[in-house]
Amino acid sequence: MPREALRGRGFKGAITMIGDEPHPPYERPQLSKAMLLSADAPVAYIKQPRDWNEALGVRLETGTAATDCDADRRIVSTADGRSFAFDRLLLATGTRPRRLAALDGGPLHVQYLRNVEDALRFRRHIAARARIVIVGGGVVGLEAACAAAKSGCLVTVIESEPRLLARAFPASVSALVADRHRSHGVQFVFGSTVTGSTSHSVRLGNGTEIPADLVLAGIGVTPSGDLATRLGLPSADGIAVDANGRTAVSDVFCAGDAALQWSRCHGRAIRVETWANAQNQAIAVAANMIGEINAYNAPPWFWTDQYDLDIQVVGDMRDADHIARGDPASAKFSIIAVRGTEVVGGLAVNAAKDMAMLRRIIAANAKPSRGDLESPGYDLQTALRSQ
Repeated sequence: MPREALRGRGFKGAITMIGDEPHPPYERPQLSKAMLLSADAPVAYIKQPRDWNEALGVRLETGTAATDCDADRRIVSTADGRSFAFDRLLLATGTRPRRLAALDGGPLHVQYLRNVEDALRFRRHIAARARIVIVGGGVVGLEAACAAAKSGCLVTVIESEPRLLARAFPASVSALVADRHRSHGVQFVFGSTVTGSTSHSVRLGNGTEIPADLVLAGIGVTPSGDLATRLGLPSADGIAVDANGRTAVSDVFCAGDAALQWSRCHGRAIRVETWANAQNQAIAVAANMIGEINAYNAPPWFWTDQYDLDIQVVGDMRDADHIARGDPASAKFSIIAVRGTEVVGGLAVNAAKDMAMLRRIIAANAKPSRGDLESPGYDLQTALRSQ
């Protein structure tokens, strides 16, 4: 995290953190994981409020939104009328959920899963064994479906695409995940969209109605770019940064979900909406804010745990040749994505050791031969020894 990184590198100046949530910073993966799987799981804060001031010397301003920024005067203004001067500014504004417009203002309760209050609210519905419709078969929606199904809820997932996580998973892994959910009672509707609701059901485009007590919408996010717009930075697709986290405005940096950064694996600039990127990019950018040169180019990586499946993905799995290692029938295997001579992605199901090596191989831009990768006995560590 940037404030620990700054202090760890000997920075003695003032640090102020401004956030619109009332809570001190907390671990966001728990919102769809630990907090939903246990009825009494506490919120895992990164540090207690007093520690920010006493241990790190950080001024923590919670419950107040930063609404304006003047790059010339170097001032950030908040919704409650205060102003904060800066020498260097880090935008870590993250994202906001896309709204499910078809159900906005309708009679059925619709919620999202972006903060602590959302998770606690959804947890209460899980405890009540509600009939839950989840719109969107992405990671967050599927983790929520897993928690709800384990607690005995009737769960239906509506996905507009023909399969789950088509942008991140090969078709075989999408099928494996869907089958595991079905074995726990989750129902799926693919290739459909929601068009409306009654007080007790969701209506699909073909007229079908699905019983529901509430809807959880997980249809993606958009970058929170209001401050960037105030600074004159384009932000519709994210806030563009270089490898050091610098934006086009002098002394203004960006890290995390809102940052539009170059990905070698994808061959283009992308936003990386993962916990690992939010943490590690911020650490690298913090060093650059105090004059170090610390390029950040780690390949994107995320994980999801659903039932007995631990799935990890690194890099880009699309538009590539796939090489399987292990036995998919045993639900312990990995898939390597190769584009030309480059290893650009990897997916591991219950194969953490393979993933650890694939992350290192991709980060090092190692180029093992396709023949070696296809060999069942090939030790992935060999690819690094030849670097």
